[in-house]
Amino acid sequence: MRTFLRLFCGTLTLIAALAVSPARAEEEREREWVVKWSNGFKVEKGDEFQLKFGGRIQADFVFFSSDDVFDGRFGKDALDNGAYFRRARLFFEGTIYERVTFKAQYDFAGGDADFKDVYMGLLADWGELRVGHYKEYFSLEELTSSKYLAFLERPLPVVAFVPSRNTGVGAHGKRGDTLNWGVGVFYEADDFGRSVDGDRLNLTGRLAYRPIYEEKGKRLLHVGFNLTNKEVEDGGTLRFRSRPGLGTGPHPVETGGLPADGALISGLEVAGVQGRFWYAGEYVRADVDSPTLGDPSLDGAYVDAGWYLTRGDYRRFKTSSGTFDRQKPSDPWLRDGGRGAWEVALRFSTLDLDDGLVSGGQSDTILVALNWYPNPATRLMLNLVHADLDVFGEVDALLMRWQVDF
Repeated sequence: MRTFLRLFCGTLTLIAALAVSPARAEEEREREWVVKWSNGFKVEKGDEFQLKFGGRIQADFVFFSSDDVFDGRFGKDALDNGAYFRRARLFFEGTIYERVTFKAQYDFAGGDADFKDVYMGLLADWGELRVGHYKEYFSLEELTSSKYLAFLERPLPVVAFVPSRNTGVGAHGKRGDTLNWGVGVFYEADDFGRSVDGDRLNLTGRLAYRPIYEEKGKRLLHVGFNLTNKEVEDGGTLRFRSRPGLGTGPHPVETGGLPADGALISGLEVAGVQGRFWYAGEYVRADVDSPTLGDPSLDGAYVDAGWYLTRGDYRRFKTSSGTFDRQKPSDPWLRDGGRGAWEVALRFSTLDLDDGLVSGGQSDTILVALNWYPNPATRLMLNLVHADLDVFGEVDALLMRWQVDF
């Protein structure tokens, strides 16, 4: 009897399962969590949750050579050969019910959990309203993720003048594949997202346009204008400085603290892709409001150019943000004998922090890069750097980076 009852109940269960309508079955599938890989781990549940988590590891090996002038100024041990982790980050981000976005990203390379992108946003038909700690809307090179830069470090004027991550509220959006815009108000913040002073505010905006965008970015011309107005409290100071194309060591070119009421920083950006060839450049100028120093104007610029040695590869562009994007080799390494993507690039960068009563110094750097992308999530980078620091001497460096992001 028990056997008969078990068989009868099992049959009813099977009939009920087969009787479920296709629509009901589809609804049940939409309620399930789906885990997949797409250049990172993604977890989705219908239209309710789209979540992603991952990170990046950038291990750098550095070898330096400096002349007697530099050593006499900063010491022979100012630049040490060796290895260190430039970035070691973890993040968790997602979209909730199609309208709410969030991201929490922390960097452990410095020995603690520094804030990077920590924000939430609201999506609308025109774009996104975002609140939290993230990059201000300024500069093609700054807004391009460090995962996708052609060189290990950003150029001199970007490091010296361009605001990076601060805490505030902003809005951004795009129009098709041709136009990007962003504007926001930000407090100057420390590495944990806390405002350093309630009277130090930046009003920042960016407008970028691509009059040419063809073949999914294989041919494009990109131009942009950036502006930030930095307000400083009475008795406050501003400081501009940069390393010579390096991620570690002293800042030979530096203004020190300049007594100022603020500064207006403007920037022009240009970039283009023509098949395997690409180029980019920016000019950045800081007009400092400092009557005691004669209202100095400081500026700098850089020009990049690159060429992919492997056919079918080109530098990709992300139209949603108006920045360069992840490289996806057309022939990944070890797949049917693939070689990955190989790229060579050249950069000239200059910075002038001398004007009137300000004597921060001048610097010119030339960089040569060789990059290998075995797959979309991994790359090996090699940089040769020559820096002419004017009165502070010269530095040569060999830099190597192993990177994986997931």
